[in-house]
Amino acid sequence: MGGPFGKCYDPSGSQFGIPTYPWRYAPKGLATRRQLRARGLRPGGQQIAAQVLRPRYRRGPLTAYLYRVDRAKPVRPMTPARWAALAKANLARRTCPTCRTDAGYVIPTSLGMCVPCAYPDDEQRAA
Repeated sequence: MGGPFGKCYDPSGSQFGIPTYPWRYAPKGLATRRQLRARGLRPGGQQIAAQVLRPRYRRGPLTAYLYRVDRAKPVRPMTPARWAALAKANLARRTCPTCRTDAGYVIPTSLGMCVPCAYPDDEQRAA
């Protein structure tokens, strides 16, 4: 394999320490975390089996770590306590610290408060 992909092809792992493949050229049976999650799986504590590199100009390559699909475990189901904690965290993200109301949307971190509290004069002009 020549060109920019030639630098990313190391199936023996002699150059990078683990088997390395160019982007989209990974062998069957290996998947990234996102690909495992899409199948309802998780790495389950296994070591990284290989990596995929995508060369970029003027920057270092993008790296994606690959795990063996046959060793992956099913995703743990959400418990009622986890659902409750997630709901509480989302409510905290929607609550305005200034007026203490549920804004109905996630408060923008750039404002730090709901839009009516951040721009009180705009409300009077619109009416």
